[in-house]
Amino acid sequence: MAQTITRGFRLLLDEANARVTTLSPDEALQRMSQGALLVDVRDPRELEREGRIAGAFHCPRGMLEFWIDPESPYFKPVFGEARTFIFLCAGGWRSALAAATAQDMGLRPVAHVGGGFKLWKEAGAPVEG
Repeated sequence: MAQTITRGFRLLLDEANARVTTLSPDEALQRMSQGALLVDVRDPRELEREGRIAGAFHCPRGMLEFWIDPESPYFKPVFGEARTFIFLCAGGWRSALAAATAQDMGLRPVAHVGGGFKLWKEAGAPVEG
């Protein structure tokens, strides 16, 4: 019997984008200069292939919930800091879902970079490697 998906990825993205702040690369850079942390949720292979952003914290999307929760054995103390967290992925989909999940877990304030790393590079924002 075939599966019937009742809430597809587009609906999930629409819902996430409706309640999470979306930033341009320039807005993200400005907030980073004020202490916000850019959280890159791309896969390690994407970082190697496409490059990294100086000062960004890498958190693979699959580990996000575990790294955010202080009750998890995988908790990363950076997520316990009082600062703004800006999520970024390759194209803006995973980062929207990651920001919404982080917000649902109680992490605040959060935002994400619309258009992701692709738009980041097109905007001329700094990239390493």
